[in-house]
Amino acid sequence: MKRFEKHIFICENKRPDGHPKGCCAEKGSLEVRELFKKRLKELGLNSSVRANAAGCLDACEFGITVLVYPEQIWYGGVTPNDVEEIIQSHIINNNPVERLKIKDMKFNKDAVKGN
Repeated sequence: MKRFEKHIFICENKRPDGHPKGCCAEKGSLEVRELFKKRLKELGLNSSVRANAAGCLDACEFGITVLVYPEQIWYGGVTPNDVEEIIQSHIINNNPVERLKIKDMKFNKDAVKGN
């Protein structure tokens, strides 16, 4: 039996000040991870879904990056306001949040170029 059914990786990488890509940490990723952890616990999901701090996921140019496994769905520009939607739609109902998916073939193989 698997320990966790899903893992939510939230990038908390910190790049040097002035880096052209910026970094997820300076954009508020710690707050996003803490909210994921809080809501998963409140919903009784923390025994089957784990919100993990991640180092660099190499997608900082897309804003706060969140990666959900085992589906390998990459989200970009995630804010605290998006956490509940990701949990309700993707984590609980297995329906990824299309508007937040990174639209780059390097990250989401089914992404449409130019979107």
